[in-house]
Amino acid sequence: MSKRVLHILSQRPSRTGSGVTLEAMVRRASQAGQAGQRGWTQAVIVGVPSNEAQPEVGGLAQEAIRPLLFAPENGTAADLDFPVPGMSDVMPYPSTVWSQMSNRQLERYRAAWRLHLSTVIADFAPHVIHSHHIWLVSSMLKDLAPGIPVVATCHSTGLRQMELAPHLAEEVRRGCAQLDHFCVLRDDHRSALSETLGVASQRITVIGAGYRPDLFHGAPAPAATKQGLLYIGKYSHAKGLPWLLDAFTNLLADQPHLRLHVAGSGAGPEAEALRRRMQDLAPQVVLHGQLNQAQLAGLMRDCQVCVLPSFYEGVPLVLVEAAACGCRLVSTALPGVVERIAPHLAEQLELVPMPRLQGLDKPLAVDLPPFVSALEEAMRRALTADTTTGPTPSALEPFTWETVFGRVEKIWNDLTS
Repeated sequence: MSKRVLHILSQRPSRTGSGVTLEAMVRRASQAGQAGQRGWTQAVIVGVPSNEAQPEVGGLAQEAIRPLLFAPENGTAADLDFPVPGMSDVMPYPSTVWSQMSNRQLERYRAAWRLHLSTVIADFAPHVIHSHHIWLVSSMLKDLAPGIPVVATCHSTGLRQMELAPHLAEEVRRGCAQLDHFCVLRDDHRSALSETLGVASQRITVIGAGYRPDLFHGAPAPAATKQGLLYIGKYSHAKGLPWLLDAFTNLLADQPHLRLHVAGSGAGPEAEALRRRMQDLAPQVVLHGQLNQAQLAGLMRDCQVCVLPSFYEGVPLVLVEAAACGCRLVSTALPGVVERIAPHLAEQLELVPMPRLQGLDKPLAVDLPPFVSALEEAMRRALTADTTTGPTPSALEPFTWETVFGRVEKIWNDLTS
């Protein structure tokens, strides 16, 4: 008989890295049952705007997806009358920023989630709960379901929010320290989480990040049809986008036909200013907006180089996906890139030294001119390097969702046996 797992993501599915992880975990858990293994009966809780269609997650039946409804931008009809708070201050959609929430909003947020979680847990009676993000919703779960094992995946943004919204940090630490097991993306996250929550490292498993080889793979398109550079991510300073635009503008001086394709979106004044700047650079900058994974894979196959100029990431799966589609890679020397990706994809990867940072993701102004120059040179090298159809399957095997899910399922089985 299959066991029941309840997945919880307090923000919108499929629009961020944690949403992609949720989608993949649900699909793999469903496929385990189809393959004749024990399998899992699943339900999913997410937070979504009230004006959107019923969310889809991993091919589950609609009745298995139990959303908590938030107000759309400038709307009120919902369980909560403000937009979904996101785990980053700049999200690819309208969102509420944690550090700017009023005490009344926070109390209503807690109350709405407690009611919704309690209702679904009572209805579904899960054998194990898997929550995403070390933040407020995860911190409630052992109080609401003291007899059910709870696993939480730390995507690193919760640790970042503890610094951005310190008045909520102790609540998160106290509640999340009670959880049974934790998943992290890389080794340094394990040590950071252990220290932050005061939990033994034996309760934390490094699962890595995965990609879908059925979507992200090379194509026999001739190199002459490739269309230059690709940036994927939010319109955000923390993602390094302003300085990527500076470096790209420098490249245009002797490569006027070069194109920078931008897949992603953003909301708020910072994002809107970046959007206007990119629109002013048309047609050399091409805005594609938010793409689903199949559309993104197709765009990757059409581009020569994928650029990640970010100052803060976990394990940026987008680089693995782009490499699988045949892109060369340019990335800042983030810990997750150096530790988890470079050992497998070094031949396709150009690393750019990080500028010094103020806080978590704000570069020192004095370091930005040399950073732009280094980014420009790395892109030049990548654009003129030998083309590739992608890394070998063995190089990418550690990043498949099948491998990642195997690590997660072992935790579920251990906790429910």
